[in-house]
Amino acid sequence: MTAVYPLKRPLDLLLSVLLLPVALPLGALAALALWVGQGFGQVVFSQWRPGQNGQLFRFYKLRTMRTATDPATGQPLPDGARLTRVGRLVRATSLDELPQLWHVLRGQMSLVGPRPLLPEYLPLYSARQARRHRVRPGITGWAQVQGRNALPWPERLELDAWYADHASLALDLRILLLTAARLLRPRGISAPGEATVAPFRGEREG
Repeated sequence: MTAVYPLKRPLDLLLSVLLLPVALPLGALAALALWVGQGFGQVVFSQWRPGQNGQLFRFYKLRTMRTATDPATGQPLPDGARLTRVGRLVRATSLDELPQLWHVLRGQMSLVGPRPLLPEYLPLYSARQARRHRVRPGITGWAQVQGRNALPWPERLELDAWYADHASLALDLRILLLTAARLLRPRGISAPGEATVAPFRGEREG
């Protein structure tokens, strides 16, 4: 396990506990809006994601897309066809990420770190890109405040790797302040020309 600055875990616990009185009612309201707006279906999305050192954990967030499939193939429809109006609003305000405070409290995630991506990406990373897994994944991160999903994959993964090598209390506080500012003026919610973000195909940069 990669060492990080000593106050990282206490900071995660302190801020998560302080955020809970606000996060719980906001999360409940967002879940209710999604439940009604998406046809009274399941509102929590879960999926396996790799954490620190690539160890998988069950990851939760609010579901912002319908589970509609193509009747001919049985495959899920494109993200743009499944993303609802309420889902777009919840994604834009990042309210769908609130359940991840549970992962922070459990020690599976940090408030700040590289976003947990799909496990199928693990064998596609270059050695440099794989450094992102030396630290716990985060609810927000250096790549998130630099452009989020609008960044090309190589740039986004390089920012993650850089964070893993330079994590510090000062950097985390800076990222948290920038995150608060970004929430007031959301940007980079989706990649250019995409409803969400295109899959990572394995550009071996770095």
